[in-house]
Amino acid sequence: MADQPLTRTVPPCDAGVRLDVFLASQPEVLSRTQARRMIDLGLVQVPGQRVRAGLTLDRDQAVQFRLDPHAAADPLAPDLPLPDIRLLYDDPDLCAIDKPVGVAAHPPEGRHQPAHTVASWARARFGELPTVADAERPGIVHRLDRDTSGVMLVAKSGHAFEFLRAQFRDRMVAKEYHAIVYGVPRFHSDWIERAIGADPKRPERMAVVDEGGRDASTYYEIVERFDGFCHVLCRPKTGRTHQIRVHMMSIGHSLVGDRVYRSRRRQHDRLPPAAPDPGRHCLHAHKLTVPHPATQEPLTVEAPLPRDLELLLAWLREHRSPR
Repeated sequence: MADQPLTRTVPPCDAGVRLDVFLASQPEVLSRTQARRMIDLGLVQVPGQRVRAGLTLDRDQAVQFRLDPHAAADPLAPDLPLPDIRLLYDDPDLCAIDKPVGVAAHPPEGRHQPAHTVASWARARFGELPTVADAERPGIVHRLDRDTSGVMLVAKSGHAFEFLRAQFRDRMVAKEYHAIVYGVPRFHSDWIERAIGADPKRPERMAVVDEGGRDASTYYEIVERFDGFCHVLCRPKTGRTHQIRVHMMSIGHSLVGDRVYRSRRRQHDRLPPAAPDPGRHCLHAHKLTVPHPATQEPLTVEAPLPRDLELLLAWLREHRSPR
């Protein structure tokens, strides 16, 4: 089949779309990554036009293409079972999911891993979704770390995609996280307002910095105290990479299970051997409120605390010293 040229005519509904987007919508083409590879290999022709990924197509224009015989599997759709992701809210513009632990938002930039992501799940469930140019992030308007569970939005329409990205950029989204940390903070509640940038000593990590970082603001308050541990509620105002993990570390209260961000005070802390270990950093995106892209009315979505964190909290309560 790879040797047989195929011709598709641009229908009225696709007038004005990019060539790579149009190609990716064809059933024989797995993704925009494969579409761009076909274009780069000279397997695509548009009579009378210089072929490039960003070429804008006109109604009734003919697009001729051959399939790449050496095409790899779609990096967004590996030959693995799709993750079990629970829908919390769904309408024609967007959906909200309860992202499980171990599922990344999308493949790492510049490389692909043989594992499903929220992006691959969304494409498999809803078909082609809006994304930024030259990126394989269908529907992704914000991210959660791979081992952070909880509420995550996926845009399903172009308008919702641009609207929601703007809401996150302009700090119009209210976010509420639950975390379990080592130690008990000095104050019942406080703001952590310290800039975050690349760690000068370990550039692959983030850190609070005095110069060259971006402003970052996190409110926290204590939910429950234990012996050597604390359950805290965090409301980040900004959305910097690893913000809650970095900010809590900066005040000496690293997240339980965080293997990357450990404060000097807590670097040797461990859970008691008998405690149920979640095996990941204890952070959960509990609630998110955002204006709906169609009505501008507030939309609030909540994801209940997952079982691994509930089990740990129950154990900490049971083994708390009497007052």
